Amino acid sequence: MLECQLVGDDANRWHELNWQVNRPFIMLWVVQQDELDHYNHANNTVYVKKLEQLAWAHSASLGLSIEDYQRLDRAMVIHKHVIEYKHPCLFNEQVACATWISGCDKKFRLQRHFQFIATDTEQTVLTATTDYVCVSLASGKPKPMPAEFIETYGQNVIYESDK
Repeated sequence: MLECQLVGDDANRWHELNWQVNRPFIMLWVVQQDELDHYNHANNTVYVKKLEQLAWAHSASLGLSIEDYQRLDRAMVIHKHVIEYKHPCLFNEQVACATWISGCDKKFRLQRHFQFIATDTEQTVLTATTDYVCVSLASGKPKPMPAEFIETYGQNVIYESDK
């Protein structure tokens, strides 16, 4: 499970890790026994689940919850995931998991980046990019982002060039 939300803490040493951008949203994950595959590494499906949990936690920290999505009849659904596994994570390894909004066209599309760093080695173990499309929850068809999405996501884009 992801825990220990660490965003906004200037004294937080996790922000000193070699992130691709300044001040990403960070949470910690400690790899559990039931998350291991037959190679005794964190299973690939666990990483995908962590990406989802981290994205939802970040959205909630920005002020958008699942209840807001439901009230607005909108969802940001995954169009494409690109995941690069750089190093395996092992049992009981602590991983700092970060995400940030890397693009928002303020119409239909949103892009989010992820970076996971093993805290003991300070080595990046995973990078990922997810492209989302805004759809109506009722119909599943593409719909423009509501004002709340435009304001929240559009104002929180972090570019790698800002580092």
